[in-house]
Amino acid sequence: MSKQFITKVNNNQVFEISKEDAYQLDAINTSENSRHILHNNKSYQVEISESNFLNKTYTIQVNNITYRVEISDDLDRLITEMGFENNASKHINELKAPMPGLILEVFVKTRQEVKENDPLLILEAMKMENIITSPRDGIIKSISAVKGDAVEKNYLLIEFE
Repeated sequence: MSKQFITKVNNNQVFEISKEDAYQLDAINTSENSRHILHNNKSYQVEISESNFLNKTYTIQVNNITYRVEISDDLDRLITEMGFENNASKHINELKAPMPGLILEVFVKTRQEVKENDPLLILEAMKMENIITSPRDGIIKSISAVKGDAVEKNYLLIEFE
């Protein structure tokens, strides 16, 4: 069975894409975050201008038109259907690195109050800048992430009170 992804574009258009469909695209890397794609005899210049790995959201430009894209897979849909999506993130007290990378910027300080989805830091991984956002409202208890540090996957970045 093929792995399926649901992509929501600009919060109104929904597309289902299989892993095989994505691999069959005629795409050429033109730079770190840019691709040239041929599809149905049409040429597209695509650039990923923002990415949030944790929330699976991306801002991309296709032929200079900007789109906001959300991607979900079978597991994301199952978690939502079971009702775990909202409650699970509210009880997170530790934020760990989702992948190895380099801390480019830390936006918060200890004892600072943050709201859900507030940007906390930027983690560069796989040549992409990933904005790590707060999973919940809360107060920052401690910050282990330091600008310029290389971190491993599951490294404790921030603790909440």
